[in-house]
Parts: sequence; structure tokens; C-alpha cells
Amino acid sequence: MDETLAKQGSKVGSNKLKIGDLARHLGLSKGTVSRALSGYPDISEKTKERVIRAANELGYKPSSYARALSTGLARSAALVLSVSGDSVQKAYLPDILDGLSTRLGADGWTLTVATASPEEDDLAVQERLIAERKVDGFIITRTRRHDPRITALLEAEVPFVMYGRQEDMSGKPSFDYLGETAMEQAVIRLARLGHRRIGYIGARDGFYMQERRTEGYVAGLADAGLPLDMDMVRAGGMTEAEGAALAADLLAQTEPPTAIVCAMDVAALGAYRAVEALGLRVGHEVSLMAYDGIAEGAYARPGLTTYAVDGRAAGQALADLLLRRIAGEAPDRLQETGEARLIARGSDRAPALTSAELAVRIAGR
Repeated sequence: MDETLAKQGSKVGSNKLKIGDLARHLGLSKGTVSRALSGYPDISEKTKERVIRAANELGYKPSSYARALSTGLARSAALVLSVSGDSVQKAYLPDILDGLSTRLGADGWTLTVATASPEEDDLAVQERLIAERKVDGFIITRTRRHDPRITALLEAEVPFVMYGRQEDMSGKPSFDYLGETAMEQAVIRLARLGHRRIGYIGARDGFYMQERRTEGYVAGLADAGLPLDMDMVRAGGMTEAEGAALAADLLAQTEPPTAIVCAMDVAALGAYRAVEALGLRVGHEVSLMAYDGIAEGAYARPGLTTYAVDGRAAGQALADLLLRRIAGEAPDRLQETGEARLIARGSDRAPALTSAELAVRIAGR
């Protein structure tokens, strides 16, 4: 045994021995040592015994170690939420939490919801939970193109599931609704109603959904035989205020859109304000369609036509995939998708004016 480590670990209450020291002593990665101590099924019994024996000999006993040895797992999954600024998660969160809790509870697991304050980002909270070993896996929402949360989990070999996708899906369990398909279908629907100038308000750059949904909008234009005009494309609409500002900018163009597709319902609700501020009516001079299916859309006047996702079903699917991953199932077999459901209301109709006529109406206010 390494005498330095032995002396370090023998100091009662000093707790100076770190998992990195133990990992180096064993010639293993920190992630493997952590998972062996926590009893994860994807670590061989031989490796678990070797790690536990060394930990006992060296006196490595973190606060949750005794429980890990006796129970094997904390039987808890974590969801980390950011509470800073305008939360884009509020609208869909209750349904997802219900689905997650219901599915986890069916197997005797609990859901740990941790919040990241403005002073502490979600990655820092995630890393703290990993270090404390109080949870066995994570649910990651709103995946980003380059997502440090996912990178950290892969490096630490901690199970997780994404509510969303990334370009490289290797080794990443996920559930997601095909937002790009919904955007494509929305454009086709509006084109069939007679619209020829169709604008688009996407999410913020950096979120992977922004790329996919924008691709769907572009594909819809191609399907409908309409040209792509980048003057009709805006990004950054993830709050009502952002949606209102971006819609106002689109309608200020010399050839304004007679219809706007929004990647998120909340942006579309802001677009209502921009349309009405110009003395126009949604569903008459300007049509709107969006995606998410949040409850507020039904109470807009007229009601918002949207592609709705089932948050409870998504939560249940995410929990099921995570439990299967923790049980040792290969991550590449744990990738599922669903399709959003069209809810037709009154915000999309045949255009009352051409783009040129709409421009004259707006200019003459």
C-alpha cells in the first residue's frame, strides 16, 4: 500500500484523502471509482470489491459512503433548474415534473429538484450533487449545442438522460419531440391557406432545438415551393417580450409576412401584442402558429394554433430511460422521439391582405 496515502487516510477526522487519490492508487478513473463505491451495476463485482477494500484500508469514507455500501443506490434522480431571469421552463415544467415523479415513484425512486441561483450556475449545482453522491442520475433539459453539463456527466461516467438532442448522439440517452417536423408542417399548412410571405421566430442561438426547428421551417418553405428569405427569419424568441419585439421587427419590413411561425408558444403570445399594437388582428391580417401547447395559448383571443407536446408523457419516458440506463442498458439503445399534436384554433386563417397591402395598412396607421 502507498504509505503516504495510508498515513493520510489514518488521520481521524481529517478527511484529507480525496477520490482522485484513491483513483490514482488503484490506477482507475475517478468516475469508475465513484460508481464502484455507489454500487452501479455496470461496474464488475471484482472491481467493486477491489475499490471498496482499498477505500477501507486507506480510510476513505465520504459522508454518503456508508449509505452507498449498505443500499447500493440513493434511488434518486436529479433535475437542476435555473431560477435566474425569465424562466422559459415555467410553462411546461409542472407536467414534466408530474410525469417524472409518477414513473420514478412506481419503482420506489424519488425526484430531487435542485435550483441554481443567479450566483450559481446549473453546472456548479450538478457538480455538487455528483460530489455528494446524493443522486444516481440526472435529467438534462433544453440541451445546448455545446453543453458543459453533458460533457461533465460523460467524463464522470454518471448516468443521465436528455430532454432534447445534440448533433453527436453517441452514448447519450434521450427523449425528444420532433419540433422540426412540426415547424415544417406549420409552414405547409399556412402555404395551403394561401400565405406567400411566412416569417419565422426561432429560439435563442446555442440551443440545439433552435437549429432543428429552423431546419424544419426551411424544409417547409421548400415543400411549399416558396423561396427562403432571411429577412423573414429571426432568432432569440424565448419570452413574451422577445416574441413581441421580434414580431414587430418582422412586420416593419417593406414586405412584411402575412403569417409568422414561432418556435415557442410564449414567443407567439408576445407576437399577439405586436400585431395588436399595429391595429391589426391575429387570424385576419396576420396569422400565427407556434409550438409547445402551453395552457396560455388556449386563452389568447383568438386561440393560438399550436403543435402541442405531452409533458407528462415526456416526463414518464425520461424517467423510464434513466432507470434503464442506471440498470446498465446501453445508452445508444435509449434514444426515443415523439411527434407533437396539432391543435387548430383561430390564429391561422387565409390571408385577408397580400404582403404589399399589409405594408400599406401598417404604413398608414
